[in-house]
Amino acid sequence: MKEVKKIFENARAEGRVFVLENEAKDIMRSYDIPIPPYATASTADEAVEKAKQIGLPVVLKILSKDILHKSDAGGVKINLKTEDDVRKAFEEIMQNAKKYGEEKGIDVDLSRGVFISDFADMGTEVIIGVTKDPQFGHALMFGLGGIFVEILKDVTFRLIPLTENDAREMIREIKAAKILDGIRGEKPRDTDALVDIIMKVSKMVNENPEIIELDCNPTFVYEQGKGALVVDARIIISE
Repeated sequence: MKEVKKIFENARAEGRVFVLENEAKDIMRSYDIPIPPYATASTADEAVEKAKQIGLPVVLKILSKDILHKSDAGGVKINLKTEDDVRKAFEEIMQNAKKYGEEKGIDVDLSRGVFISDFADMGTEVIIGVTKDPQFGHALMFGLGGIFVEILKDVTFRLIPLTENDAREMIREIKAAKILDGIRGEKPRDTDALVDIIMKVSKMVNENPEIIELDCNPTFVYEQGKGALVVDARIIISE
């Protein structure tokens, strides 16, 4: 898609091999991947207005070409429930980012302000990732999030492009698959919505081979019939 290629061109023109959060969400949206409502704001007043339009509570994150790992720079504030919370969070994020730049010896660009997103309801947390192997090409990873990926490494892989059968097999292959079926009285998760996201991510990467790394983490899966959302997305592209 032309709009996606343009995002990559703009990133490279700024010397970036990563896309900003709003750019990542623009890419997701262009492939009809479900994401929470979002906006950007360059001032505290604008942040408050955009947050009201999205609907409180919201999440604020720093938007800067000089900061890849936003949490490390104190650039993330979540579950902001009031207008005062949003205003205070904006100011704190700007101060933290400036301090981070001073500590790193760089003049951090703060002109883009912040990314604002709806604070999505918690669902079952899964991870959908992509890596590019020099020999085999792109591989898609799927697993449950949280301790399952961090401690148990409970993930499975397929080469891109995937078939729908591939996506369904991946969901069944992980050790924690029964969690998605519903345990201890919980209702089954919406695996059809999850398959849909996996297939769209596969298509997106297949059509944009300059993507060398991608993380949809967390992705929340809700009860059967209630869908799934890619809450956070990180995309790294080739130089």
